[in-house]
Amino acid sequence: MFYVITISDSCSAGEAKDTSGPLLVGLIKETLKTESVNYLLVPDERDLIEKSLLYACDVLKVRAVFTTGGTGFAPRDVTPEATRAVITKEAPQLSLAMTLRSLEKTKFAVLSRAVCGIRDRTLIVNLPGSKKAVQECYESIVDVLPHVLNLLSDGEIESVRETHREVQQGTTNTKRQHVCPHATGKGSDDDRNSPYPMISVDEALQKILATLPSIETTRPQMSRVNIPPFRASIKDGYALKSIGGKGMKKVIGYIAAGDAIVRTNFTIDECYKINTGAPLPEHADAIIQIEDTKLISRENDYERMIEVLTDPEPSLDVRAIGSDLRMAEEVFRYRFPLDASQRGMLASIGEKVSLVKLKVAILSTGDELLHPYDAIPAEGSLEGKIYDSNTTMLVALIRQFGFTEDQCEIRQQVVKDDFESLENAVASLTGSMHVIICTGGVSMGDKDFVKPVLKHLGYKLVFGRVNVKPGKPCTYASSPTTKFFGLPGNPVSAFVTFHLFALPALRWYLCAINETKPQIAKCCLPMIDVELLDSINELDPRPEFARATIRSRKGKLLASVTGNQLSSRLKSTIDADALIELPAKTGERTSLKAGTLVKAYVIRSDFVSYYD
Repeated sequence: MFYVITISDSCSAGEAKDTSGPLLVGLIKETLKTESVNYLLVPDERDLIEKSLLYACDVLKVRAVFTTGGTGFAPRDVTPEATRAVITKEAPQLSLAMTLRSLEKTKFAVLSRAVCGIRDRTLIVNLPGSKKAVQECYESIVDVLPHVLNLLSDGEIESVRETHREVQQGTTNTKRQHVCPHATGKGSDDDRNSPYPMISVDEALQKILATLPSIETTRPQMSRVNIPPFRASIKDGYALKSIGGKGMKKVIGYIAAGDAIVRTNFTIDECYKINTGAPLPEHADAIIQIEDTKLISRENDYERMIEVLTDPEPSLDVRAIGSDLRMAEEVFRYRFPLDASQRGMLASIGEKVSLVKLKVAILSTGDELLHPYDAIPAEGSLEGKIYDSNTTMLVALIRQFGFTEDQCEIRQQVVKDDFESLENAVASLTGSMHVIICTGGVSMGDKDFVKPVLKHLGYKLVFGRVNVKPGKPCTYASSPTTKFFGLPGNPVSAFVTFHLFALPALRWYLCAINETKPQIAKCCLPMIDVELLDSINELDPRPEFARATIRSRKGKLLASVTGNQLSSRLKSTIDADALIELPAKTGERTSLKAGTLVKAYVIRSDFVSYYD
């Protein structure tokens, strides 16, 4: 068990929100592989701090206590004094390690008076009060914490000896876990690589779909009416009795579509003129088309006598009741998003569209982002600012792929680049939205807070990197109620990863919540084979999904890359009909010749731009 104590007058009084303590709880859980972390918030009162430390050490007998706050020069900063009053051994080198790390960031680190020490078998560590400083200082000692804790525990003496042997032999390989958005594999400044394993595109998609709800059967739609509900004329012509044969017929009435059924009997030498789709008279059994008749006479602009030139047969040009669709017959098996054919069929049987809406939130992170329709700042300068294109693009893509307003509710929001703002935004949407799609904040910068926020909110991080260009830092996380896509902030990276990962998941999810079995082939982009129109001179070490225009030439489909493929160059998507999959560079294959067959993932319904 571990203990975190935040020491702050303002936070304990409810005047400010504690962000350092919860962050520290998350870091401990992740790096020390434990779920048993108690959390306490107290004011800057020395007596209360001492009692809290004694309770954690002597009563709860926790393995370590981490405090945050109260280590500075202000009159109320008494955490070091309270800590010294309870420890039996001081650990000054832990404090030194934290100070040295902080000095790399700011000269004001010399003002911290943090104390580290031991009480019986419990480690006590003072950390500064700011969230950024907490993270930096914790990173500076996290590598040695397991060994310190082992030293304090008799039950783990063999682990201690093994560490000593490795140190003495110069083979120690102490590893640490990811603790911050820009943390690295070893935790040292000479290793700048992400600790998240790189997985393939196919594996990433499989992992995503495995977290989504699934239905074993597909919901059928049954018809509640017959179509047509009456015998209807297939052609413009004359309704008559087939036993009357050909010859002269008297026209005794006119029947148009929408008229009531004529139930009056008539003779074999009489007929009704009738329009296509109109109901047959009750006693008629055949239709003779106008082309097989001859007009004999009129009266006041109405036909009165015709001659039938061919012998009619029973049921000739008659649509029988239910010939298109019978009552209680299955109309279709649902697929989502609903398309024009399904909507048309529902309308034909008098059924309203009734479904559960998929709820999607689109977030874009960045202090530099302006709303695309904001006026230029008063000073007339956009220095340091850019217009946000990602939310507009993603909303448009979702709608473009058939997620209409009656099928999908979309919220969109721009979020500031800080832990608290992102945490508040994600927390407010978790549980109320099925899917959150966020762009930015997933890479290795100082302000990439997506992964820490997700972990702090209890999401399971399914993956944090994908072996693909563009879009390597693409992240996916799952909670019981909400799925989270962390797409890269570069517009093209967001564009590509949306098509590869988010779109199939949205289609799958919409099916599942509407009691329909999803089909992976229908959820993913359609794939075709195309030939490269031009050579690719240099392949990338990662598989690349390049934007390409499709041309049809003598029955062959040819693909031409849409210019510069920089992940920030959104213009490369303008003429893109498909994403072509270029293989990763190898020692034997560094380029592709024109004419090489590659896979293309179709992203437009009108995906052929040119016909030669």
